[in-house]
Amino acid sequence: MQKQEIIIPGPVGAIEAVLQLPDQPDNSMFGIVCHPNPLQEGTMHNKVVTTVARAFNALNIPCIRFNYRGVGKSAGSFGNIAGEVDDAVAVAKWVQDQWPDTKFCLAGFSFGAYIAASLASIVPTVFLLSIAPAVDRMPYADLAHVACPWLVIQGENDEVVGPEAVYTWFAALNANKTLVKFAETGHFFHGKLLDLQQQIQQNFQMIK
Repeated sequence: MQKQEIIIPGPVGAIEAVLQLPDQPDNSMFGIVCHPNPLQEGTMHNKVVTTVARAFNALNIPCIRFNYRGVGKSAGSFGNIAGEVDDAVAVAKWVQDQWPDTKFCLAGFSFGAYIAASLASIVPTVFLLSIAPAVDRMPYADLAHVACPWLVIQGENDEVVGPEAVYTWFAALNANKTLVKFAETGHFFHGKLLDLQQQIQQNFQMIK
């Protein structure tokens, strides 16, 4: 795997990102991973985010993770969700400029799950992954319909995102959807990151 730190032009200035290319990339697909809440110290270096990136690379999917505006070396300040969606769109545009025929595998953790789901209605997407989606804090009711396969992963002992709220939201969700529950697992998947990676890879192989 090749890992490269890059800067992408964004709506309010530079976007700091890490590009991860597997040794034998399948350039027909490209992963974008969105990190958790920047107001709660969320960054692209979060362990769940890097685990998702490793899962994509293990599937030979190139991927990129990035810092929203105001995080790390990214310019600007918190964009009240809409700004972070705009940052994700800019990252996707950069990828499309480099790999014009690619389609996206989008993923997000907590706050980032909403950013990724928003992006799924804007760019050509073949797979959407939401880990511990903060459905009680983000405007999921405003999302456009997501047509691609959508995998939702939720820890049953999540102390940040209420599992029952996620289950209720998922039951009403009109989508090609799959829910995976992780027993005895908190919000940050401590001790379960390898299991998380394997679960992502297994579910992706089923829909590929």
